[in-house]
Amino acid sequence: MTEDPRQRGYFETRWRQLRNPPPPVLRAVLANLGVAVVLGVALLAYDLLVPNAQMAPLIALYVVVVIAVGSVLTYLWVELPTGASGEKRRSAWAGVLGLFAAIPIVYLLLVLLFQVIAPLLGRA
Repeated sequence: MTEDPRQRGYFETRWRQLRNPPPPVLRAVLANLGVAVVLGVALLAYDLLVPNAQMAPLIALYVVVVIAVGSVLTYLWVELPTGASGEKRRSAWAGVLGLFAAIPIVYLLLVLLFQVIAPLLGRA
C-alpha cells in the first residue's frame, strides 16, 4: 500500500506558492511593475519640479496608461502552452491577467510614491 501524501498547512502552501509562482503570473506582475515604476518616477519628478501642478488629471492618466500598457505587454509576453515546438499562441486571457495584475500594483505604487517618498523628499 502506498502512503497518502502529507497534507500541507495553509501557511506552508502559501510560502510554496510565493517561492514558485506560475510563469504567466510572474510575467504579468513584472510587466506591470516595470511600467508603473518608470511612469511613476516620471510623475513624481514632475510633481516635485512643478510646484502648483494639477496632479489629479495626470494621476488618472497614469492609472489608465499603466493598466493599458501593462495589459498589452502581458498579452505579448504570456503565451498559451502548446505541445508543438515553435508554435506561439496568444489569448485575450493574458491581457486580462495583465489588467488584474495592474490594478493593485498601480494603487500600491501611488501610495508608496506620494505618501512615503514624496514627503521624504520635502513635498507635503
